[in-house]
Amino acid sequence: MAEIRPLVALRYDPAVAGPLRDVIAPPYDVIDDAQRAALLARSPYNVVAIDLPRGGDDPYAAAAATLAAWRAEGAVVEDDGPALWILRQDYTGPDGRRLTRQGFLCRVRVTDYGPGRIRPHERTHPGPKEDRLRLTRATRANLSPIFSLYSDPEQAAWRALAPFAQDEPLGDAVDDEDTRNRLWRVDDPAAIATVQEALAGAELLIADGHHRYETARAYAEEVGGEGPHRYVLMCLVALQDPGLTIFPTHRLVKETTPAQRAALAEAIERDFEVAETGDLAPGPAGGPLSVGYLDRSGPPRRLTLRDQAIADAALAGRAEPYRRLDAAVLEALLLKGPLELTDDDISHLHRFGYARTAEDARRLVESGAFDLAFVLRPTPVEQVIAVAEAGESMPPKSTYFFPKLPTGLLFNPLA
Repeated sequence: MAEIRPLVALRYDPAVAGPLRDVIAPPYDVIDDAQRAALLARSPYNVVAIDLPRGGDDPYAAAAATLAAWRAEGAVVEDDGPALWILRQDYTGPDGRRLTRQGFLCRVRVTDYGPGRIRPHERTHPGPKEDRLRLTRATRANLSPIFSLYSDPEQAAWRALAPFAQDEPLGDAVDDEDTRNRLWRVDDPAAIATVQEALAGAELLIADGHHRYETARAYAEEVGGEGPHRYVLMCLVALQDPGLTIFPTHRLVKETTPAQRAALAEAIERDFEVAETGDLAPGPAGGPLSVGYLDRSGPPRRLTLRDQAIADAALAGRAEPYRRLDAAVLEALLLKGPLELTDDDISHLHRFGYARTAEDARRLVESGAFDLAFVLRPTPVEQVIAVAEAGESMPPKSTYFFPKLPTGLLFNPLA
């Protein structure tokens, strides 16, 4: 079972570091060099200085030295004692709806993946894990939270925490996606005990942060013994939270050869119903794979798999929920088939890319940056759970949990 504990957090002191909005940042893996520079221009204390270190003989050692200097200056301070931290995120999703997602930050004991403990839902790659491990060794801290889900149909954990979110928040920052992030500290022993009891038998599903969790596992084993390094910083959100939403991440392919395009056309004609729709909207939820499709030879079309049996045959040996997963079926039937992409191509974005919105996908094809786009349907939460419970890991970026968790709200010391 998952073991939940409060944490003695490290956090920014606004009296020294300035407003929280100037020191938080998006997750490291979505920041390019220009955005990193812009974030540092806001404040020399912006968390990218330590979470995405650059330059020098050893950027990881430099990150550790910077964090130590911030602590010495009082820009980052240690909290008074153990607590859970409520996080409320008010946001507008890509679909235009205004929602609030509610969760809490805590420490979770690091264990191997498995039933009743912690499950992944996507494949991971070695490069980011090595980077995060070197940073963890140097700073001896979790700098950003892992986003995980738990089932709590009665919302017992949230009901224990909600009264403490009536006061003024201790942290309040609007990020670059116009999401308002508010933090409240909860050190009430009864409330903490109720949360721990509510999650005592819960299984946690990692929504975002697989590389960081696997880094935490490696670091815990490397250090050995018992101690703070056996825990990792997480933000936990109930599957039943009304503000929990999942959006799709769309697929793009470039540098296709005439032979690959001919093979793709043949596969589409054989296995898919094709409709000219005038837009890139996929078909409705449920049923076999349906995607919006665009190449530079014609108008947008909708491709709908003629029969689920085609996917079942292509993914023989995989669990039934996986065979119904749009991203997996698209990968098997078209991306790895006629378009000849490999796992390595997908991992390293060779001839391959992603788009957050259908509009972005269309623009990237029409500009010539990519040859074609596949626009996917959102993956329902229930399907994410079913795939994980079947012991399968989805293709990368099968889900887009929005909004992202900012880095810099809290840090979890590991020593």
